Amino acid sequence: MSAPLPCRLGPAQEALGLIVLQSDETVEGDMRRLIPAATRFLISRVPSGAEVTPETLAEMEGHLSQAAGLFPPWARFRAVGYACTSGTAQIGAGHVAGQIGAVVETEAVTEPVSALIAACGVLGLRRLGLISPYVAPVSARLRAVLAQAGIETPAFGSFELAEEALVARIGPQSLHDAACRVAGEAEVDGLFLSCTNLRTLAVLPELEAALGLPVLSSNQVLAWHMMRLAGIAPPKRAPGRLFTQAR
Repeated sequence: MSAPLPCRLGPAQEALGLIVLQSDETVEGDMRRLIPAATRFLISRVPSGAEVTPETLAEMEGHLSQAAGLFPPWARFRAVGYACTSGTAQIGAGHVAGQIGAVVETEAVTEPVSALIAACGVLGLRRLGLISPYVAPVSARLRAVLAQAGIETPAFGSFELAEEALVARIGPQSLHDAACRVAGEAEVDGLFLSCTNLRTLAVLPELEAALGLPVLSSNQVLAWHMMRLAGIAPPKRAPGRLFTQAR
């Protein structure tokens, strides 16, 4: 029997963690584009409904700890993100942080709602145009949570979709047209495209140029906030005023 090969173990590396909805097709690719390639990045998935309703969103709270528990048990995180905007609005940011923080060793927990509020604070935004893909009760909950944080949404539009499978297939021209329409409905100082499953990154720069406003999206603000909490410098290619004005 041969002797074991010699090996030298390096120190454990801290990582960023992301809990993604089972039904989400977009956020993983976006996060890998927005977060520096050298960053250690671990992903878990949480069960989510095929239809997006207040009830299916609330059900995710019961699965968050299990999803967080699927990360390697020895992993240490600088930040963990829960990638669901409407789910956070329904469950509550505090409950999300509690469920995840009870299971994993992490310095911070965030999600798109807290990330958006932080981004608005840095950019000085208080009146947002809001675009949602979802049905009225889901969108109304998000608007109420933002209002509690002092962020008004006087201009609003929704694609009124209940099926999650359709959200990732909303095309860039539809997003562009919707953004221009909503931004023209009221005086706003920024625009937010809600939902981690929306394919928004490609349209952010052209919308900012067309509207003359900061344009934010769920995946953009989540990546920005996770990096900010973890002390990681974003890559220069990251799109949007958020990354150029709020470094």
